[in-house]
Amino acid sequence: MYRKAMDALLAWKDSSRRKPLVLKGARQVGKTWLMREFARAEYDDSLYISFDRDAEAVRIFDDTKDPALIIERLSLTRGKSITPGKTLVILDEIQECANALGSLKYFCEDANEYHVITAGSLLGTYLANPTSYPVGKVNLLNIYPLTFEEYLAVSDTGMYQYYRSVQSGKDYVSAFHERMMEHYKKYLIIGGMPECVQSWVTNAAPEEITAIQEEIISLYENDFTKHSGKVNSGRILQVFRSIVPQLAKENNEKFMYAAIAKSARAKDFEDAIEWLISSGIAYRILNVSKNGYPLKAYEMLNYFKLFLLDVGLIKHMAQLTNKSILLSEAFQFKGQLTENYVLEQLLPLLNYSPHYYAYAQDREIDFIIQHGENIFPIEIKSSGNKNAVSFKNYIAKYKPKVAVRFNTNEYLHNEAIMNIPLYFVGKLFELTATS
Repeated sequence: MYRKAMDALLAWKDSSRRKPLVLKGARQVGKTWLMREFARAEYDDSLYISFDRDAEAVRIFDDTKDPALIIERLSLTRGKSITPGKTLVILDEIQECANALGSLKYFCEDANEYHVITAGSLLGTYLANPTSYPVGKVNLLNIYPLTFEEYLAVSDTGMYQYYRSVQSGKDYVSAFHERMMEHYKKYLIIGGMPECVQSWVTNAAPEEITAIQEEIISLYENDFTKHSGKVNSGRILQVFRSIVPQLAKENNEKFMYAAIAKSARAKDFEDAIEWLISSGIAYRILNVSKNGYPLKAYEMLNYFKLFLLDVGLIKHMAQLTNKSILLSEAFQFKGQLTENYVLEQLLPLLNYSPHYYAYAQDREIDFIIQHGENIFPIEIKSSGNKNAVSFKNYIAKYKPKVAVRFNTNEYLHNEAIMNIPLYFVGKLFELTATS
């Protein structure tokens, strides 16, 4: 399975500022597979430890914080040498051993010649607390579900090669549009969770995809009870289950606490929302008060929307049929599903969250992003419809250097708007570079 994160792992291996690496991401996005595959491809050897199954390793880290002694004991108990730069030390499910997480500081300071990579279930909820991990002593890498590009790489090598070849609008080939749109629709159904993609490539059984998605959602909901710590697990579940109806609201300008429960207040659910975001299960997109540079300075922290980490999971939670997506049927939630898809493609590309801009009553830009010093708006349409009053008014008023519309139409660039097919969201910067 192709994962673009491999490029980031290679850069980490060769970096002059390499520190122990922590992979962050929701459960089931493929962190363990990435670590093991990276070790297989790029190192002479590896030492894999999963702290949820290895009580002996837990005792080693509980007994000492000295990296030299830890390495010596791991080497002796495993009966194999651990060679700096040649052996990748993989510490999985590290949240099960607080002392192992704490030891990363000492590996950074005293034994950084050893290559150490870690991950864990719901690790983001631990890292959200600055006292729970060695600040400044680790490198962090976000891992997301497979993007459309990564899905295409394992499902249609010919179309993947075409996708890779597109470096500007001049490379666009109209003849491939329908075939790429067919893959886009399949991706909305399958999503980017690795087990779903692998199942589809191997078996092409829709009922199996549905079963896997149901299992993942159940796993997440069970985690709320088992791993929520001091956060009220019932409230996490309430927020999680409200994401679909929140997005489906007719005037979805912001997350409404009253949509969770009639008397719900922000202070009652803030911790639950933060837990979902830290776990990687939900994404929060903030509104901005102004479309100025830098956007970060104009964030409205109490004015936001929540999305789910994977379009396939949100499709399943909304109980959408495969037929309605494949046959391009019209339904009210189609626009929100498409927005979730676009966000899922943008996050790994940007490595930061985009914003949205509700700049007047009934006037909203779906996403607004900053690239360098340029601010440009993004309009998202689930069909070929170009009727977007808010988008056109924004362009007329602010005259952005680049204005992008993602929809089901073919690529077209006129003076005011660049129309990009939804399957090319990941090509945003290549296509806008020459505009």
